[in-house]
Amino acid sequence: MGETTITPQDILSAADAGRAYVKHTPITPSAALSELCGGTVVLKAENLQRTGSFKIRGALNKLSTLGASAQHGVVAGSAGNHAGALAFAAKAHGVKCEIFVPSGASLSKIAACRAYGATASEGGESLDNAVAHAMERAQETGMAFCHPYDDLAVIAGQATLGLELIHDIENLRTVVIPLGGGGLAGGTAIALKQFDPSIKVIGVQVSACAPYAHSPAPDGPVVTLADGIAVKRPGTITRPIIEKWLDDVVVVDEEDVADAMILLMERGKLLVEGGGAVGVSALMRGLVSPSAQGTTCVVLSGGNVDMGLIPGLIRRHETQAGRRLIVFVRISDRPGGLAQLLSLFAENGANLVEVEHVREGVDLHVRETGVQIVLETRGPEHAATVLAAARSGGYEITELTR
Repeated sequence: MGETTITPQDILSAADAGRAYVKHTPITPSAALSELCGGTVVLKAENLQRTGSFKIRGALNKLSTLGASAQHGVVAGSAGNHAGALAFAAKAHGVKCEIFVPSGASLSKIAACRAYGATASEGGESLDNAVAHAMERAQETGMAFCHPYDDLAVIAGQATLGLELIHDIENLRTVVIPLGGGGLAGGTAIALKQFDPSIKVIGVQVSACAPYAHSPAPDGPVVTLADGIAVKRPGTITRPIIEKWLDDVVVVDEEDVADAMILLMERGKLLVEGGGAVGVSALMRGLVSPSAQGTTCVVLSGGNVDMGLIPGLIRRHETQAGRRLIVFVRISDRPGGLAQLLSLFAENGANLVEVEHVREGVDLHVRETGVQIVLETRGPEHAATVLAAARSGGYEITELTR
């Protein structure tokens, strides 16, 4: 493999290295995005990949190139997806694996890593800290250090995704792809453009951590839904690859990521992590336009979502869609006062989800109490009807957002 280049033969060799384990993930048309954005939009569902993300491609290729140098095991620093992939690859090759993760890393990703037999330990506040711990461990023990993205063997492995896009999509014109450290975006761009230089490749970062779009990187830990791409600094290998092979880099916000995750769940029936959904975010926000001719493919790079995030995303979406009404109401602090209000809501077809008395921090009459109520409604028009009925009934009611 060349010092700074990846050849078509390198990518084909990586495909052979992963053939026994890497899934050829499906391409699924997205009617929702095609209608919303125009053009023909399809999704590359790497969230359905083994270990839940594209990372297995690079990990297996890396292990295949190590040979005897992996006899003492492998070690890496990772935000989660590389950890799980390397743990799986190490198990497949019969070698020991140790992983250092940044504090606050996805619990589901850490659990998956340990399920494959690897040792997972906290390695500081950021991915950079975790990688530094892994490098120290490699020097101490003779284990082979496996960088999550800044490695030609890893990048060549990720490039095999590009081979599948070429094989599966007729008249492919644009690929929108998550951009963290740059291994996936860079490798895929190389594979695509060595086949057809006219195919556009657009990387997507999240505003909380977007070193390819603006610098310097934020200090301290990065809190974002897109934790899998929260890489503070481009690699020495990946930076020139991204600068040479990508056509553009755009940046989405946290709200955009949440909207994309919900759209994929609700309309696509796909569970995709924040970092894997940023390409959909870019289309929904109009930061990237689908090609007028041919097909635009959005890569869903991973599906390892902490289940604890999902209820909050759903609540937010239901509130924005007008199907979740949150109100504060002053009522009589006498027997039957709350029952009377709730009966009014029921008569108007609203379903009670939650009720909480609020007596502190609110200016109330001595014979009043406040209640915060969460209701399910059929949509904005129904919610407006429910509010109007309550006000007509003499209640002072304030609509809240959460």
